[in-house]
Amino acid sequence: MIDDAASDQDLGCRPEQCVLSFSGMTAEAKPWEYVSTTTAADNGGGTMPMTKRKPATIGEVLREDFMQPLGLTQGALAEAMGVQRKHVNELCNDRRKVTAATALILARVFGNSPNFWLNVQQRTLLWEAMNSPRERERIKRARRVRAVA
Repeated sequence: MIDDAASDQDLGCRPEQCVLSFSGMTAEAKPWEYVSTTTAADNGGGTMPMTKRKPATIGEVLREDFMQPLGLTQGALAEAMGVQRKHVNELCNDRRKVTAATALILARVFGNSPNFWLNVQQRTLLWEAMNSPRERERIKRARRVRAVA
């Protein structure tokens, strides 16, 4: 539970530099934690929040926050999703990305929103892009488009 009386000093960052991080929505929800962030603006971009630590991947969230607490095997989840076990195995081992269709299926199976699953995927993709030297160079070369008068 978050103490509303906590000051900015307690958090170790200014409010605009803090985001709340939640690893997943389960029957036994994990506590919220404050994560100090930098923004893409600090790196020459917009205002996208970036954490210093890698966010939980789809596989980690699926395994640790959903399957383990519910006692689900990959086979049982595959059956509930109406997909092959290989599909679930690839999700659990981060060898498959969540598509819109998969997000809709997971949301139906676990009773949450498709946006939850897409956001988990998007956080991982953004973090990987911002922490890859090759991608950072590509991003650095990009320039804002100005209207021609």
